[in-house]
Amino acid sequence: MIPFPNISPEIFTLHLGGLTLSLRWYALAYLAGLLIGWRLIIAMMRRDTLWGDRAPMDPGAVDDLLTWVIIGVILGGRLGFVLFYEPGFYLSNPVEILKVWQGGMSFHGGFAGVIAATWIFCSSRGIPPLRLADAMAVVAPIGLFFGRVANFINAELWGRPTDLPWGVIFPGEAAQYCPGIEGLCARHPSQLYEALLEGLLLGLILWALVRRGGLRRPGLAFGIFLAGYGLARMFVELFRVADAQFVTPDNPLGHVLGGPVIGLTMGQLLSLPMVLIGLWLIARARRRPALA
Repeated sequence: MIPFPNISPEIFTLHLGGLTLSLRWYALAYLAGLLIGWRLIIAMMRRDTLWGDRAPMDPGAVDDLLTWVIIGVILGGRLGFVLFYEPGFYLSNPVEILKVWQGGMSFHGGFAGVIAATWIFCSSRGIPPLRLADAMAVVAPIGLFFGRVANFINAELWGRPTDLPWGVIFPGEAAQYCPGIEGLCARHPSQLYEALLEGLLLGLILWALVRRGGLRRPGLAFGIFLAGYGLARMFVELFRVADAQFVTPDNPLGHVLGGPVIGLTMGQLLSLPMVLIGLWLIARARRRPALA
């Protein structure tokens, strides 16, 4: 077993009179992912040779794109959590939807929000949406990596009990309650599994694709991102603790489709369309000649 490291979720806290301001690792992860991605997309838009003909948009327009992406992430992430995970509670308490600072964001909702925001942005400026999606797909794993590491620091979204040597003893009564296990309960550090698969590994694959001229095939990078993220998330869901709102005595694994033993969790169900669309985009891109 590995004891949980002594890391506070808050980087620092300021007390100004009756006002308390805190900077948390999770907020910094969002900011770092967005800002690094923003700068890398600008650099990519300045290199026409990466695209075979010319970059899909002017580097100066990336600043406006960042604003649209931030709006899409926040609105989509929050609404996705409300609709996918706790619709009954939020429909009965609609004011709670606005309390984003209390937590409750969905990756799949945030992703859908970014897709919608990017589509509107491209339509208003005459930018090929699929080519811009390729650029955004290349940098997205950076934010995913930081976000999952922040989940670990927050000691949230931990995994199922395990006796493997890298099992982590997460703090808190909820993490320590493991039916049938006496004493300390070690769990899979599923947040770090996701950071390595969705973030590091997928990011390296996409950057290798860029170096090999992958952006000359519209839709290829985006398709690899969709399929890669979907497969990684579906795999890690096998080790991640089930969403409490879907767990019942007859359904301890929290499956929302299929039976209590063999079925799909909400994370797997939402990731499955990503895999299918991603594979279709990959096949489509490979059938067409690369742009020269």
